[in-house]
Amino acid sequence: MRLTAVVLCALALGLPACKGGGDPVEQALRDASAERQAALVKDGAVSGPAAPDARPASEQADAAFVAGMIEQHRAAMALAVDTLARSQNPEIRHLAQAEIDVRSKQVAELQAWTAPD
Repeated sequence: MRLTAVVLCALALGLPACKGGGDPVEQALRDASAERQAALVKDGAVSGPAAPDARPASEQADAAFVAGMIEQHRAAMALAVDTLARSQNPEIRHLAQAEIDVRSKQVAELQAWTAPD
């Protein structure tokens, strides 16, 4: 009787592995690894991570700040344009237009900073 129970347990444990099952954590790790490998291979060529930025850290920080501010200013201008299109309140429309005017000047200044000398 004990031998039958041991054999049945061994079969029950072995069946998932035969069907490609196995440990779900290991399968998830294999899947993630395959996805990372597929992401590195583009048109049959292996590509690696982007080359590191050769600029000094302070210049990298400045560039990141400028890029972030441009993005924020553009988002604020988009919201103001949307507000102008929808609002009938003259005070809100005035604030939205002022926001567009100020932010567009700031974006131009930030873009001038990033332009090559």
